[in-house]
Amino acid sequence: MARGRRSSSPDDDGYKRFTEDIHNVSYGSNSTSDEMGSRSTLCCDNDQEMERGEGNWEMNYHEAAIFLEEGQNNEKFDSHPRHPNDLPAYLLVHNAWYYGLDLIMSIIILLLALVEAPSVDNFQLSLGIHGTLELAALAVIGVELVLKLRWIGWGAVLKHKRTMIKGVTLVIMVLEALVMLIRQSSHFRVTRALRPIFLVDTRACGGVRRFIRQILQSLPPILDMLALLMFLVCSYALLGYFLFGHTASNPYFKTLTDSFVSMFVLLTTANFPDVMMPSYAVSKWYAAFFISYLSTALYVLMNLMLAVVYETFTAIEKDKFRKLLLHKRRACQLAFRLLVSKQNPSSIRFRQFYGLMRYFSPRTSARDVVLMFWQLNSSHNGTLTLDEFINIYDATRLRWRLKDPIDPWFSAAWPPLRSMCHAARAIVTWRYFEHLVYVIIIGNGIAMMVRIFIAEDTLEASARGFSASWDACLFLSLFGIEAILKIIGLGWTDYVSSGWNIFDVSVTYAAIIGAVVLLIKPTFTAVVVFRPLRLLRLFKLKKRYRDIFGTVVLLSPLMLSTSIVMIVMYYFFAIIGMELFSQYDLRNCCVNSTVEDFYRYSENGTTALGYYYLNSFSNLLTTGVTLFELTVVNNWFITMEAFAVVAHQYSRIFFMTFYLFTMVVLTIVVASVLEAFRFRIQYKRQTSKKDEERMLMEEVIVDWNTLQGTLQDSALLDHLRTDFVPGGLTSYTGKRPRTREVLQRHMYYAEISQWMAEADQLEITAELAQTSAS
Repeated sequence: MARGRRSSSPDDDGYKRFTEDIHNVSYGSNSTSDEMGSRSTLCCDNDQEMERGEGNWEMNYHEAAIFLEEGQNNEKFDSHPRHPNDLPAYLLVHNAWYYGLDLIMSIIILLLALVEAPSVDNFQLSLGIHGTLELAALAVIGVELVLKLRWIGWGAVLKHKRTMIKGVTLVIMVLEALVMLIRQSSHFRVTRALRPIFLVDTRACGGVRRFIRQILQSLPPILDMLALLMFLVCSYALLGYFLFGHTASNPYFKTLTDSFVSMFVLLTTANFPDVMMPSYAVSKWYAAFFISYLSTALYVLMNLMLAVVYETFTAIEKDKFRKLLLHKRRACQLAFRLLVSKQNPSSIRFRQFYGLMRYFSPRTSARDVVLMFWQLNSSHNGTLTLDEFINIYDATRLRWRLKDPIDPWFSAAWPPLRSMCHAARAIVTWRYFEHLVYVIIIGNGIAMMVRIFIAEDTLEASARGFSASWDACLFLSLFGIEAILKIIGLGWTDYVSSGWNIFDVSVTYAAIIGAVVLLIKPTFTAVVVFRPLRLLRLFKLKKRYRDIFGTVVLLSPLMLSTSIVMIVMYYFFAIIGMELFSQYDLRNCCVNSTVEDFYRYSENGTTALGYYYLNSFSNLLTTGVTLFELTVVNNWFITMEAFAVVAHQYSRIFFMTFYLFTMVVLTIVVASVLEAFRFRIQYKRQTSKKDEERMLMEEVIVDWNTLQGTLQDSALLDHLRTDFVPGGLTSYTGKRPRTREVLQRHMYYAEISQWMAEADQLEITAELAQTSAS
């Protein structure tokens, strides 16, 4: 919704006061020597100033940074601010403090389910308190929608599905909370299940939204396979009813409904072989019915569904990478247009690049900005072309350090301490030091095995002997000394740069603390788990395990998003389950049913099977445990049948729907794990260790004389004298993190060139069409 041509208003003066400090910022002594090639739509300078070439570069820097942030966050450009009046609202919403506040309010709204009826024991708040908390949290979240209307208008909001869904949900929640407070009584509030929408829409959950989008994109093939699967279930249910319905002793096929439920549950194998045994007792040939069903449904169709989802997910993953890449490219193009001058319409000088980075990455040091510029400027002509500037996102990931440090970190220390640090450095860099560490780890494992087989009188004594004995203290001391030597010899920065070092020191000191706790409180036996964890380091020696650990690292962002999606799904079904079933007590509930024994309760003692009454929907935490049991699907039908008896036969729909949802999500999770592992193995086959090091590392050599000509700022040069050698050459290396996106850029190098060429062709075609139309 273009608003750049809006006439001047009194608010413009207010905006100028809002950005007064920005207008006064200058770069060196030549901040206005270059005339802007394009004027920012957020600039309030008048036409006379523009005619004299006195446009404000700072606003161009700011808007260019906004474009880059929108590209980085995969935000649509239709929400970009188009007028000076829009910027205050935009900056308020796109603010780290507001992001945090929005996340906190979204979590508070979710946690209200703990204190609302039915609440967790001793946690229930009065209706007035939790209703007021809900309205307050909704008001904070609603501020974003109100401010968005300030700069994008109703038209863009109505076209943006996510914002529209959030707005409708917000209105419903506010109305329900008001009605509840006015009536001073709660009602059937199943719409509380929509609360996770606010969490998913926060800035922190961008990965969650992308994963949900992938789930939705994967749904068509999944629904096709589910339709085929349901057809098979219905066919066998019909056949089973006519085969076994006449047998009075068979409770699983008495009616068509019973037959369908039995075959649906059999799809999860939770009731096998129980469901088969009454028929099997009549005739051994009836086993063929169940064997053929399970073979077809479980081993053919379910695996075929996984294969179809995997193929779809792989294509979606690659297409997602392509779209994100092209979206960032477009953001760079829009930002580049604001950074060029009329004197240099096809390239960016360092002055403009430095001004951009002050807004795009304000915490980046001047040294790192210089190194980023040098790394991007592959042509070494002192200016950045568009093709070079497009790589700015990759450049911001680099972490720079001197290639050959003149002195180690302890060079300026007290002489006796410096000698100790030199000795520690010599020890940890000794070629056999790591071999010695592995020998100690193996010795620790042998000592643990011996301790396991030593019989002790009590469990506490056994735990103390395992984790706090003399041998445990010896090995933990050795591991502690190893960590201290590495930290002293390498320096803290180099030490924590290795994930294995972080793992080692965390496990070691956790085990030491656990041993102390065990000596103080012998009943706290759970701490014994820390000592064996150090053995995981041995798995690093085998390539197969290194591939697995590498895949886990690549998957960690996806697994975090998956976990949040599962929690969101659990919350959705938990709210519905509590609204439907919280009032039912399952003790002795299922007399004369197939699950009666599982709910037989006695005040004097319950049988081993009689604890299933605990699987209830009495509060949010208990409901979460119940839903997890349903996810595992072992005996899940016992819980379903109990509520079918005490509530209604149609309550089975809730449990079956939950199973289908979890099956879809978990199938996509498995597909994502397979795709990530395949990607990792394929990457390893195509990339040698040296190629990977070259890909992850960038070397930049800065000549001081060239730097003076490029920067043309004496104050900044004085500031950089400690980072670069005046009059000489300084070599730095930049290291990229080993993220999935970085590896994808390497794997899809040929495809990226093709995508860029296709995008260029589309832009040329669009420009020609626009020229013809005008």
